[in-house]
Amino acid sequence: MAKLLSCVLGPRLYRVYRERDPIRPRRLRAEPEDTSQAPLEPSWESYYQPRTLEKHADSILALASVLWSISYYSSPLAVFYLYRKGYLTMSKVVAISHYAGTMLLLLAGIACLRGIGRWTNPQYIQFITILEDAHRYGTPEHKKKLASYNFDFRSWPVDFRWDEATSRSDSRNVPLLRSEPKHRSAVNGFLHALKKLPCQIASFIVAHTFGRRMLYPGSVYLLQKALMPMLLQGQARLVEECNGKRAKLAACDGNEIDTMFMDRRETSEPQGRKLVICCEGNAGFYEVGCLSTPLDAGFSVLGWNHPGFAGSTGVPLPQNEANAMDVVMQYAIHRLGFFPEDIILYAWSIGGFTATWAAMSYPDVSALILDASFDDLVPLALKVMPESWRGLVTRTVRQHLNLNNGEQLCRYQGPVLLVRRTKDEIITTTVPEDIMSNRGNDLLLKLLQHRYPKVMAEEGIRVVREWLEASTPMEEASVYSRYEVEDDWCLSVLKSYKAEDGEDFPWSVGDDMTSEGRRQLALFLARKHLQNFEATHCTPLPPQEFHLPWSL
Repeated sequence: MAKLLSCVLGPRLYRVYRERDPIRPRRLRAEPEDTSQAPLEPSWESYYQPRTLEKHADSILALASVLWSISYYSSPLAVFYLYRKGYLTMSKVVAISHYAGTMLLLLAGIACLRGIGRWTNPQYIQFITILEDAHRYGTPEHKKKLASYNFDFRSWPVDFRWDEATSRSDSRNVPLLRSEPKHRSAVNGFLHALKKLPCQIASFIVAHTFGRRMLYPGSVYLLQKALMPMLLQGQARLVEECNGKRAKLAACDGNEIDTMFMDRRETSEPQGRKLVICCEGNAGFYEVGCLSTPLDAGFSVLGWNHPGFAGSTGVPLPQNEANAMDVVMQYAIHRLGFFPEDIILYAWSIGGFTATWAAMSYPDVSALILDASFDDLVPLALKVMPESWRGLVTRTVRQHLNLNNGEQLCRYQGPVLLVRRTKDEIITTTVPEDIMSNRGNDLLLKLLQHRYPKVMAEEGIRVVREWLEASTPMEEASVYSRYEVEDDWCLSVLKSYKAEDGEDFPWSVGDDMTSEGRRQLALFLARKHLQNFEATHCTPLPPQEFHLPWSL
């Protein structure tokens, strides 16, 4: 009877992996190669065949879940319609409650039938036994057996907790950069707060209803449901072809973060000893996201999903994002065994927020690569919202959705590379053809102005903007040659300054230099920190375009 109850309440099982032989990692993107002399690669067998009763019951429950999600998002309109039609009287509400109760009892009966179907399936009985043992004992042997199954991640046992390797014992949030409060007298402060209260309430409602869903569409259940077959296929590919190891991490806010680690340290490729932690975009998942670029380039890779995405729990708000990134970093250092100096942070699009936060909070990381990212969310939010909402949008972003990438980036002292998409249609504030409206330009200017303020004076900013207007390598080279930039001279000046004054930014190099010299340095530094890629926002970055940042 206990086993039958476990089958009724147990998670949905998607796939069973049966490893026949160890496999060597393969590339995710297929490439033509000569296989005439290549030995046959051992493979995995992937299968799970639910019984007819379980299969049909699962379909009905999945449909009910989708309908519930649709009704949840449309509930305000439904309540308004019922009110206008006079259906919200006590008698009608009772009738609707009886109907809802009947539906719940019917769904509970279908869940019991699904449990009976599982109970008669030896495969599921074996799985549920292994899952219970993994939760009960938690030994590496039990978790290794459990890794052979792909199932609803909510039932996966926690592999690593945020406080396992730190001295913190209180469950608190990790720090975010916040603007300094303005000091007022007690009376004026109270009146000002009272006056702003309606605006703050409106901002809170906007941020926690459609605001965060517009910002992170990947957290919407219906989208995840539509992408589920693709996500399962991508996850299976990572496990089967790249020997991926899945793990659940518990963050300090209680959210559980879904991760996948591909270890290349045992391969002959030297870059395999470096770990690339990938931060996905607002509709990206590690199963099908930017993770494949460094993986195909031969690096060890750790991917993770935003809170509320796929197997991760919670909602993707800035504080939750930072908490998730913190436990991912702790896991990489203290469980996977990578030194911070061997970790590279790679982010695509909105993932730049968590990557810059990690670079700011873990300053010893090796490098930071930001692909198609931006400096500040406000200009991009204003682009897609009505002009009359400008005040509300700005206030909402600053108070609840403040992705201040540029500010966080300036707190990092290590090597940085920005990848700018020349046909980007997402992070431009006008049209994709207007390359100067790409917010990646502003990210570069903020970084250079912080690190080299004397070089990036008025003249330096002007020539860098002129260089940024170039959208092709030929145009870039034309600007570079027009100002007769001597790379060797620029390099020697920077090395000399570093040797005499140290490496901590900001630098005062260029203070006693001619305008011509500052222009040369400005163009040299811009070229070293930004790489153009002729593509749209969502085009995958090819492995050959994945370069480590320049380091003096």
